[in-house]
Amino acid sequence: MSIVADILMLGGGLIAILAGVGVLRFSTSYARFHAAGKASPVAFVVAAIGAGMHLGAVGAGYLLVAAAAMVLTLPVGVHLLFRAVHRTSTNTHLVTDDLAPAEAAERSTS
Repeated sequence: MSIVADILMLGGGLIAILAGVGVLRFSTSYARFHAAGKASPVAFVVAAIGAGMHLGAVGAGYLLVAAAAMVLTLPVGVHLLFRAVHRTSTNTHLVTDDLAPAEAAERSTS
């Protein structure tokens, strides 16, 4: 069981390293947020499963609460970062800006 736990923890670390490389290598902020926002909870959950095997029931329970909090809150945070970047940058790399008409309609009604 310990070898499986060690492999899971190393796998979670490798996923996190790949996400970090993606954050450094991707050219647009959208791609960087996507790399960080998708891989972070996956890396944490995989590593937490491995760590939970080492720690026992109580430690696994704490990790389960932390993983649930991360999986529930991280997508909202990444979405808000996407939105902030979209509103404050000149989106020259976008072919079609699907959000612009919705934002214009929102500004005209309020």
